[in-house]
Formats: sequence, structure tokens, C-alpha cells
Amino acid sequence: MMTDATSSYRIQGATGEWEVVIGLEVHAQITSNAKLFSGAATAFGAEPNTQVSLVDAAMPGMLPVPNRECIRQAVRTGMAIDAQVNRWSRFDRKNYFYADLPQGYQISQLYHPLVGEGHVDVAPDEKQPDAIKRIGVERIHVEQDAGKLMHDQHPTRSYVDLNRSGVALMEIVSRPDMRSPAEAGAYLTKLRSILRYVGSCDGNMDQGSIRADVNVSVRKPGAELGTRTETKNVNSIRFVMQAIEHEAKRQVEVLEAGRRIEQETRLFNPDTGTTRTMRSKEDAHDYRYFPDPDLLPLELDEAFLAECRESLPELPDVKRQRYEDAGVTLYNAGVLTAEVETARWFDALLGAGAPAGPASNWVTGELFAALNRLGVGIAESPVTPARAAELLALVADGTLSGSLAKQVFEVMLETGEEPAAIVEARGLKQTSDTAAIEAVIAEVLAKNPGQLEQYRGGKDALFGFFVGQTMKAMAGKANPGVVNELLRRALG
Repeated sequence: MMTDATSSYRIQGATGEWEVVIGLEVHAQITSNAKLFSGAATAFGAEPNTQVSLVDAAMPGMLPVPNRECIRQAVRTGMAIDAQVNRWSRFDRKNYFYADLPQGYQISQLYHPLVGEGHVDVAPDEKQPDAIKRIGVERIHVEQDAGKLMHDQHPTRSYVDLNRSGVALMEIVSRPDMRSPAEAGAYLTKLRSILRYVGSCDGNMDQGSIRADVNVSVRKPGAELGTRTETKNVNSIRFVMQAIEHEAKRQVEVLEAGRRIEQETRLFNPDTGTTRTMRSKEDAHDYRYFPDPDLLPLELDEAFLAECRESLPELPDVKRQRYEDAGVTLYNAGVLTAEVETARWFDALLGAGAPAGPASNWVTGELFAALNRLGVGIAESPVTPARAAELLALVADGTLSGSLAKQVFEVMLETGEEPAAIVEARGLKQTSDTAAIEAVIAEVLAKNPGQLEQYRGGKDALFGFFVGQTMKAMAGKANPGVVNELLRRALG
């Protein structure tokens, strides 16, 4: 059962508590082989200026042609957040001069975006995964990215790399519904997860595939909205949270000192966790927006929308509910659906016949620990879902105890062998032979008369000692359930 989450995050100032109001403008690079208006490649890491068409370089007479796949991916993203997809939208020119913008303008969408209002549901508090807050999304519009200035290639000059110029972006604009760094972090985490499930963005924040402009203002609880600042191009979830915390505290200090907040654009310094002024904040009229005369409006027909809708995968919230219905705990279901690769691996494990509950515990425990130790992701796991299902089946049918299964798993990680073959070759099969176990129990009791006397004198905690000694004597191969039953009988 889900409940509404409310934030108690406040900044304590000299004049009392202040509330933080947060909105995010997320720039997500659309997954496509070609740019938004040209056929140039989009691969990350290419040599500078090797993926630049005449359109990207703004050569005279070159006309943009919209990339259908980029539009399709943006529409699918809108559908995934339950947003209104506009059948009619239009491109505008956003005019400004910058060295990495060859055209002298950016083709974007201001007045008639491709996607309208939607929402993202998040759980800001990990300790309360059923406490959900809905964050509104105002719009998603499609635009082209600018190039990149490189300041570290020459002591006195800056170089321009236009490989990124013209790459398709979705700008996903939230409403100012977030009230704490944790909520902003949860929103960005969930949005990134949805984009990766849909396949519309690879989500590689370290490569700049997702960047966030962070809008922050503060006010007394219940008061009118304050003046906001915008911190540009923050490229990690942790940095977004740090930027919010610093900027909110800075604004409170400014206001309590009797000064006013300037509407401005700021930059975040990840080394110090602070923000600094970049420039005064422009308004829409400063960019002299007008409809792009080289591009016709986008008009989407029902067949195109239907294809987009039918191509959507099972999304995180639906998948999480399916796991819960199958017997996975709420916490485990959240962990397993957070990353699309994990969910795919777990689905393959279930498809191989593993029971959902025990399988989820094993994946989030044993498998994750092993992968962390090896320093690889689940997609590179040395153990396949099919082999893991075989291992779990041996535990379920009593062939292996939990401790023996761990031994078998370690061998599987090293060799890739089938678990049944490992059990056979190394003699690791669990035994439920009552006569053999009773004989070992008799030896254990005989070797520990002092503990036996204490137990029979009322020290019940020593029962675990006898279980451990018995399991040790049988090299961990005894069935724990049988050991417990026979021990209780022997101890009277």
C-alpha cells in the first residue's frame, strides 16, 4: 500500500525555519545513431570534429531535416511518464552567441513543445519505500545540443569541438514540487531509470548524457515563492543534492542579512561543493524566440503514436508490483527494478524456474556481494541466470544447505561449471542420513560434557553451540533441519 510522502526538510536560520523549493530541468541525450537534424554520427569519445556535417557546422544553404527516431524516442519517453503527447508541435529558434554554437541560434521548442504535462512518482525515504511523492513534469521539448569548448588543450587558447553540436536532447522540465535534496535526488534517480528502461537515453551521467539545471529558491513556510537561481549543467545525482543544499543555505544567509536574491545563472564546483555566479539570468524575450522558418511543424498521426505506445517495455513501477505479487519483499523489489540490467537478469532467473522470493534474496545478497568484490556489473556476471537457477534448485530440493551453496557458488564464479557437476566432483552433497547425524551428535555431546551440563541446567543459548559443533564435524554437509530435530531429541 502506498502513502503520500511529505518532506520535513527545513533550513534553520536566525529568523526561524525556511522552506526550500526545487525544480529540475533535465537535459537527456536521445539515443540515436544520427543527430537531430543531420546524418552525422553521435558516438561518444570520437576524435574532435570528426562527427560534424555541413548542417552541424552551419554552412550556408544547409537545411535541417528532423530525425524521425529522435522524435519517436521523445514521444515514448512522454508516454512512459503518463504525459500528454501533443500531435502538433513546432520548432523555434533561440538566439544567442557562443563560440560552440556555429548557427548563432539553437533550434528548440518553447511555445509548442512535443510533450506536455506528466509526472514521476518517487520514494524519497529509503526507510519508507511505500511513502510515495508525485513530482509533476511540466513539459518535454526536443532541441539540439551545442558543441564543446576545450580550455585545457593550449595555454592561451580555447579549442572548439563540434562533435556534440546538433545532438538531439530532451529537456524534461519538472514543476517546482520538490522540497529537499533527497526528493530531488530520488526524482533524478527515478527519471534516469525510466529513460534507461525505455531506451531513449543511456543515462551515462559521467559522459554528459544527462545533465541537470537546478532551480532553487527559499521562502518562509507557506509564503509566496522566492526568487530562484539556476545552477547549470550538474552531472551527477550526488552533485545535484550538494548544489541544492549549498544554494539553499546561501540564499537564507543573503536574505537574513537584509539583501535580496538576484535571479542569476550559477555554476557548481564539485571540489568544494559550492556554487558561484556565472551570469545574470536571461528571460525568454532576451533570446528573441521565433518559429524556425526552415522547419515545418511536427504533426503526429495515430499510427505513429500507436507504434510508440506498443513499443514501450514493462516500466519500473509495473515490474516492481509484479515482483511483489510473486512474493518479493517491497525493499527487494525496489532494489531489483532500480537498474534495467538488474531487472533483465532477474527476469531471466525467474524464467529459468527460480522461485521469486528466495531468488530475490540470493540476488540482492550473495550475487551482489560477489559482483561488488569482482568489480563488475550484473550484465558481466560470470554466473548466468540459468546456472543460478540450477544452484537455487539444489538448495530447494535439499541437495545443498545454505553454507554448501555458498561454496558451490564460489567455484561457479571461478570456473563457470554447472552446480550439479561441482557437487558431484567435490562431494558437497548435503546429507539427511539420520543414523550418521545421530552418531556425530553423540560424539559432540561426549566431547563437551561441561556445556551439556550447563544446557541441561537451563542455559538454552548453548543449543546453537551444539548445532555449530555438529555442522563443523560434518564439514557443513548435514541438513540443518535434521540436525536441529535430532539434537533437540538427544538433549532431552
